[in-house]
Amino acid sequence: MNFREQIERYKPYNEQEEKDKEIMLKYINTFDDVLTRNNEFGHFTASSLAVNKERSKVLMIYHNIYKSWTWTGGHADGEEDLLNTAIRELKEETGVANVKVLEDDIFSLEVIHVEGHTKKGKYVPAHVHLNLTYLVEVDEDERLKVKEDENSGVKWVDIQNIENICDEKWMVERVFRKLNSKLEVMN
Repeated sequence: MNFREQIERYKPYNEQEEKDKEIMLKYINTFDDVLTRNNEFGHFTASSLAVNKERSKVLMIYHNIYKSWTWTGGHADGEEDLLNTAIRELKEETGVANVKVLEDDIFSLEVIHVEGHTKKGKYVPAHVHLNLTYLVEVDEDERLKVKEDENSGVKWVDIQNIENICDEKWMVERVFRKLNSKLEVMN
C-alpha cells in the first residue's frame, strides 16, 4: 500500500490529526513532488516512536539543528515506503541494528513547521514536514551510536519524562503528549 492510501485509511486520533490529515491529502493533490526536498514549501518525512519491550521508554536523540531531545526521523528523499524511511532513519541516527515493527500502519501523523536554518553550510528556508510516525520496538541492550552530523546524543528516556527534556513546546504539547496517550491506551 502506498503512503497516500495509508493516509486515506488512517483514523485520526484527535482534532489536530483530522486537520493535518486533510492538509496532507490536499498537499498530495496540489503538488507533484511531495516526496523530495525539491518541494521547498514542504515534503513528507517519517519518524519512529521507538519503544522498549515494556513500552516504558522511548529511544531519543539530541538533534543538533533543533537543539532539543526528540524522536528519530527524516526525509523520504523520493521513497514511497515511509515505514522503511522511518526505520532507515532510526538505524542511521542511533546505530541500532534490529528493529521490530509493532504496526505496519501509521501510528500518528502531524504537520510540523520547520524554521529556516543552515545545514551543511547551506541555508534551508522555513517549510513544513508532512510527517508520518510509525511504532517500533528496539531492545534496550542494543548498542547506541551518535550520528555526529545530525545529533550529539542518543539515549533511552522514560516516557513520563519526555516533557521535561524536550525544549520544543509545540512538540511536547501536540506530539509527545498525544503519542504517550496513544501508548497508554495500548497497554
